[in-house]
Amino acid sequence: MKRVVITGIGVVSPNGVGVPAFTQAIRDGVSGIRHDERLEKLQFSCQIAGMPQLSEELKKKYFTELELRGFNSTGILYGVIAGMEAWTNAGLPITSNSVPDWDSGTVFGSGTSGIDKFRESIYKIDDLQTRRLGSTVVAQTMNSGISAYLGGKLGLGNQVTTNSSACATGTEAILMGYDRIRSGRAKRMLAGSTGDSGPYIWGGFDALRVCSSQYNAHPTQGSRPMSATAAGFVPGSGAGALLLEDLESALERKATIYAELLGGHVNSGGQRGTGSMTAPNADAVRRCIQEALKNANISGLDIDAINGHLTATTKDAFEIENWTEALGRRGKDFPFINSLKGMTGHCLSAAGSIESVATILQLYHGFIFGNSNCVDLHPEIAALIDQSNVPLHTMSVAPQIIAKASFGFGDVNACLIFKKFDNLPYE
Repeated sequence: MKRVVITGIGVVSPNGVGVPAFTQAIRDGVSGIRHDERLEKLQFSCQIAGMPQLSEELKKKYFTELELRGFNSTGILYGVIAGMEAWTNAGLPITSNSVPDWDSGTVFGSGTSGIDKFRESIYKIDDLQTRRLGSTVVAQTMNSGISAYLGGKLGLGNQVTTNSSACATGTEAILMGYDRIRSGRAKRMLAGSTGDSGPYIWGGFDALRVCSSQYNAHPTQGSRPMSATAAGFVPGSGAGALLLEDLESALERKATIYAELLGGHVNSGGQRGTGSMTAPNADAVRRCIQEALKNANISGLDIDAINGHLTATTKDAFEIENWTEALGRRGKDFPFINSLKGMTGHCLSAAGSIESVATILQLYHGFIFGNSNCVDLHPEIAALIDQSNVPLHTMSVAPQIIAKASFGFGDVNACLIFKKFDNLPYE
């Protein structure tokens, strides 16, 4: 069984596009949540969102003029930029060889693809202009469009696929890539996820009344994970990507190794017990965390920090309770815990991958980023863990092992265990 390490990272986030900008943003607590005029015009309850800021110059670095003509899929745009950044960040060349790279593949998740392109196409069809749809509608709107684009741009010859598991999509994709390398079926897997922007993605959540509507005049204060004044999540979008590689290959290439992925687990609560389409089954959440620990061959006492799902809804306290029971730790004995969503909003299908990039940066650079807006820890959470374990600002500590979890609609769960890399042999 191969050891799996991370040799490349890429990110398109509401608070930073590209690894350097994103790293600085999470260190400094920079928010990417802004007022969205479209949402106000459409009379959404929540009129703020986290949306990456992309320049035309940046788009042209990754797409040709011809590709950008008629292009209308933000999810594919974000995913290609993040994925190709991770590939080049790993020191791998982008070639035009006629032979595919049989050792490299991708699992790149998506919740939907090309919603705006679908809308554009529907209007053309209704106006009897089907022949004017263009040649890229299918590629932009098929759910596997993101992995297909990346596979073509990078010449990937191993597995090229897209997974979809709601908010657990990115975390699950990383574990799927890990499993393929671990079993020796690939040397490298580009793993991550992406999520479209805009009202046609976010409208359903606004209709469910799970989005923040009390901070429209103060966007950066709107996303408040673990806070007593949390008022729902702020919708977001973007993409995150990891280049996973077997250790032998990484050492042979003399690649930078950002962290090691020790293991993880995915499961479902089957929408039984406390579980439903929109709520997690507590037994399944705890089991997912405990099985991830077992798969990584560590105990709950080995966890230095947690990057939680923690969306700024009523489920935050429920999540903390599940962590305390799964790890057997509470009060001051609980690990540090943080949520990126205070700075980015909830990036939905992209959340797990963007947050995994943030987790890896903490291990590689030796810090724990703060919990934006959590100035008033929720009393139900304060009864379970000590305030000192919920830092408000970046801490200069050197975590060795961080657990990253995501929980999604459909009662699905995913948990990963990342470790600061050392080349000591396993016991």
